[in-house]
Amino acid sequence: MNDQLQETKNVIQELSEQLYIYITRISPAGLDWVFHIIVKLGLLTIIFLLFDFIFKFIINSIFRLFHNEKQFPILKSIYQSKITNSVAHLIALLIIGSIHESIFSGALRNTTEFIKRSINLGLVLTLAGMLYRSLTAFRNYFSIKQDFYKIMALNAISETVKILGLFIFTVVGICVIFGIKGTTIVGSLGAITAVLVLVFRDTILGFVTGLHVATSKNLKVGDWVSIPKYSIEGNITEINLLTTKITNFDKTVSTIPTYDLMTTEIKNMQVMSESNTRRIKKSIYFNINSFKFLTDEDVERLKEINLISDYLEERTSEIKKEKESLEHKDKIVNGRQLTNIGVFRYYAQKYIENDPDIDKNGTRMVRQLEITPQGLPLEVYCFANDSKWERFEQIQADIFDHLLVASKEFELQVMQVSVKV
Repeated sequence: MNDQLQETKNVIQELSEQLYIYITRISPAGLDWVFHIIVKLGLLTIIFLLFDFIFKFIINSIFRLFHNEKQFPILKSIYQSKITNSVAHLIALLIIGSIHESIFSGALRNTTEFIKRSINLGLVLTLAGMLYRSLTAFRNYFSIKQDFYKIMALNAISETVKILGLFIFTVVGICVIFGIKGTTIVGSLGAITAVLVLVFRDTILGFVTGLHVATSKNLKVGDWVSIPKYSIEGNITEINLLTTKITNFDKTVSTIPTYDLMTTEIKNMQVMSESNTRRIKKSIYFNINSFKFLTDEDVERLKEINLISDYLEERTSEIKKEKESLEHKDKIVNGRQLTNIGVFRYYAQKYIENDPDIDKNGTRMVRQLEITPQGLPLEVYCFANDSKWERFEQIQADIFDHLLVASKEFELQVMQVSVKV
């Protein structure tokens, strides 16, 4: 291999010597060195582009054979991220670095150092591009695998790597261009370490938050979230190193610091959306003064309501048996007795249990809450079997429309604030 390379150099050197003599002969007096430099740089550029094209064609042709991303996700990810182009650039630069001294050998020695530094700078830029494209390859791979949590972690890592990489490659590039030792520049950074930490505070916090969110798998792009602190409710569209973008349901876009994902209360409603159920938790306030014991006439009238007719029949029989042994059994307050609010609560329970739009596997409950100055809250707690916003609101409204009107059959008064004109 070394012998073949040496032979190639010798051929290039022989050809370039003849070209050097020809350019010297036709160039104006005193300007021949300018033409020599232009021709030498032009030749190196042409050779670089030629080898770069050849290697890109060969490498990309090989990778295109593995086009099925399901069978070859790694190769497909590398090809899509164009790492193959960076490899071709690298090989072409190495070839130029090995043969550039053979062109016009023995002449234009002052340009040799310039070309060396240019090639070294090209290698630095190529390696930097290869690093960034490698991050893209990882993202493409996890996209094929649909591992969105790892994509989010990679986003946090890649942003940090890009910032640090930009800094490192800039330092290396300066060292290459001016021939400065890297230790000289790195040693001077100790004085500004505190400033760098202060400047990159949000970057560091965002990096840590990205790793935490990815490992805990609490959030990902596309999740439906609610953030009470900012009165935000919508879908996460983007999680970057510094900011997280949320598209609200009113079509506005909110942006919060990424580190807030660790320090702020966030409700992730995506599980509810994926299970296609959504909780109904809403109360009706009743006037306590409208509560009463049910008389026999009231019970007979309410027995015409199908959902509670069997219940009333059973309960009245039990109560009558219990009252037979009581003194003053004619007094309605003695012993157990049915109330309009209690029977209505049972009616509401049976109503949601028989509603086809309510999830049968979820909790279904109608309960009393603590009494307030506005009255007694009767809360309906259940889950609609459709999590879509529009349909959910229809289901919830239908339930409470019915219960609000049905309460009149039980002679209950719903509390409302009266406005004095």
